[in-house]
Amino acid sequence: MADARRMGKMELFAHFADKFDLKRTVVRDLFDELLVLSEKELKRTGEFTVPGMCKLVVQHRLARDGRNPATGETIKIPAKTVVKARIAKQLKDAVLPRK
Repeated sequence: MADARRMGKMELFAHFADKFDLKRTVVRDLFDELLVLSEKELKRTGEFTVPGMCKLVVQHRLARDGRNPATGETIKIPAKTVVKARIAKQLKDAVLPRK
């Protein structure tokens, strides 16, 4: 079985640097710019798509009642805004086994 350790940021940058014959600092700058661009687009339109990989979507959650699992006591969960990732179908199909 292959090594189960996940790829870290430095390994990711090294992979792209080797693959495209770039300096790691250039690859890091590309990923930094992707992050900046995704933040701008999420604020502007509420979504950002990385083609073939995922779509990031801003979601507004309403306030609701919840339950403290330790005590069973009813609690108020405040409204909040979150960012959700929706995985692209082609990536799901490539990774997940078919039924």
